[in-house]
Amino acid sequence: MDFLSLSAGGLQGFLMVIVPFLVVLTIIVFVHEMGHFLVARWCGVKIDVFAVGFGRRIASFVDKKGTRWQIGWIPLGGFVKFAGDMSASSAPDREALAQMSSEESETAFHKKSVGQRAAVVAGGPLANFLLAILIFAGIVMVVGRVVTAPLVDQIRPDSPAAIAGFQVGDNIKKIGSSNIESFNDLQRIVSGSGGIELTFVVDRGGKPVTLKATPELREIEDGLGNKVRIGILGITRNTQNDRVVEKLGPIAALGYGVEQSWFVIDRTFGYLRNVFAGREKADQIGGPIRIAQITGQVASVSLVALLNLAAVLSVSIGLINLFPVPMLDGGHLLYYAIEAVRGKPLSERMQDYGMRVGLALVVMLMLFATYNDIRHLSIF
Repeated sequence: MDFLSLSAGGLQGFLMVIVPFLVVLTIIVFVHEMGHFLVARWCGVKIDVFAVGFGRRIASFVDKKGTRWQIGWIPLGGFVKFAGDMSASSAPDREALAQMSSEESETAFHKKSVGQRAAVVAGGPLANFLLAILIFAGIVMVVGRVVTAPLVDQIRPDSPAAIAGFQVGDNIKKIGSSNIESFNDLQRIVSGSGGIELTFVVDRGGKPVTLKATPELREIEDGLGNKVRIGILGITRNTQNDRVVEKLGPIAALGYGVEQSWFVIDRTFGYLRNVFAGREKADQIGGPIRIAQITGQVASVSLVALLNLAAVLSVSIGLINLFPVPMLDGGHLLYYAIEAVRGKPLSERMQDYGMRVGLALVVMLMLFATYNDIRHLSIF
């Protein structure tokens, strides 16, 4: 790429990618850290720093309770530093803890019960899940969702559907134990099940018929020009008929938000299972570069599409943080679970060793994701 030829249009395109990405990421990070913050305050923990972004701070202020709120110049994360922490990773400062007065010890994170510490750590990911649920619910309450009946309108010859015996006019009612209410429900399950045999129950002329089909895993181009691999059954719907926009009430919308959030979690684990089983390649794992690229693409479509992506990213960040890897929230929760069973924490040496292993795993994952990002960029 010739950077000397960068035009105003190129700069504008860059800003259209980076600005939505930074806005979405900052909101998600802020909510995650606020989850830690609020639970910590509830448990009586003193918070020294609430930071969005890493590195040198570019703006900050100290509130009346002594917490420094700051923005770092590297906007790719954040942290909450509690009283008694040595670093942003919440490693205990043994020397400082030993020198604390009894009054100070009462507000130190590492002096709290294992249950309170676990609640504080879990507060971040749970806040991400709650944010996603509220976004999904808000969209379906205000804008609504397009519902198309799960009727088979066309069948591609020699497709998995044709081989399984699907017929035009079949009304798909269930896939496995999941009820199918719309064509979107069908697409969500099939797209994440490439190479996996599924059991379908269809209504054919008023009678239930059971069919078994294995969606074909194929690489296609999505609506934004990105190449993705999904499961294909080989049927199409009639987009002209049975198409309605449905708005839900508050209770139903929250249930929908929970359902959508769980789908993201289930799809993530399904993809990881397929990678380990050899049915999928790991090249779909992306990092900040690809997330920024997709965010910019989605932002150019509509605000609703951007909000949907923000909800998906919020669930994903919450889920990743719960993985039992030291350095992540899930690693801390693993330590606390071991402490609860043993009646005492792991030795400092074991915790330090675990943190080093966790750091190495996180760095390797980031390098791998960045490598995938670069491979997917069209300019390379």
